[in-house]
Amino acid sequence: MRIALLVPGPFDTISGGYLYDRRMVEGLRALGHTVRVLELTGRFPMPDEAALASAQAAWASLTLGEVPVLDSLALPAFRAQALEIAARNAVCLMHHPTSLEPGPFQAELAALERRLFAACGRIIATSRFTAQALPPLGAEAARIGVVEPGTDPAPRAIGSGGPGARILSVGSLIPRKGHDVLLRALARLTDLDWTLRIAGPEADPVHAAGLRALAEELGLANRVAFLGAITGAALEAEYAAADLFALATWFEGFGMAAAEAQARGLPLILCTGGAIADLVGPGAAILAAPGDANSLSRGMRRPIYDSSLRAQMAEASWQAGQSLPRWEDRAARFVAELEAAGHG
Repeated sequence: MRIALLVPGPFDTISGGYLYDRRMVEGLRALGHTVRVLELTGRFPMPDEAALASAQAAWASLTLGEVPVLDSLALPAFRAQALEIAARNAVCLMHHPTSLEPGPFQAELAALERRLFAACGRIIATSRFTAQALPPLGAEAARIGVVEPGTDPAPRAIGSGGPGARILSVGSLIPRKGHDVLLRALARLTDLDWTLRIAGPEADPVHAAGLRALAEELGLANRVAFLGAITGAALEAEYAAADLFALATWFEGFGMAAAEAQARGLPLILCTGGAIADLVGPGAAILAAPGDANSLSRGMRRPIYDSSLRAQMAEASWQAGQSLPRWEDRAARFVAELEAAGHG
């Protein structure tokens, strides 16, 4: 099969969605399929003129028989190609609908997505939660499939060794990830011994600056480290040395960082926005409603000071993490979805 993935550039962007795309491309190529990545330029998800022109040029470059796969972040930029998308039975790779994120273009994005969902031959969602959210937005249920992200086999986290609890949060510094909620929750727990390490790119520099200012305002600057966009061995070392994983997200299409933490047996402290609660094993997590810093703080207190409870949660997390999907079978599932759309 010859596949073209159309995605906003740069393709090496550090985020869960881009990691999914890169791993899927690797897996498809390993299975013998030809995959061409077309990186789009301009503003996304609400496209500006540059994005519209880039989408048009990328679409025009498709060759006969090539299967177009449109990353959901790029989908609104193809508004002028709706009829051609339908004619080619194009596939949308849906991390989560862009219209679900609050912002000035929410209504416009919803209208664009509704039109383009109807045009796509198939929509491959990265979680059951996301798949269930699509029919109310105009997608036909029979044309929706699910290929969840995978995890790699990983060593069990050994923790910091104390004293105190070392908390790791992994996610881009953008409002949706709720790092400000986490900081406000921890500000109520300064009587306890803890440190917080936040790993993630400054995708929204204004918000990132605000988070640093908030840490100062709350008197937490000496406890909180902003690590930036770390990957590879540096990120692995952070997972290995953490005692708790925390993410106060407002919404996740899947929650890949939490899945990676669970694959390493880390106790989880999460807000339940989107699909993230679906991957949590029994007894592995403290859960709070999105944006509820008070409940999150109350839930975090005991795992921070009670190492025996952390050990119980860690065992539950490790057991659940071993049953998570693995990357090696994800590409084959993806191919099956493309075949369900009539390709191959």
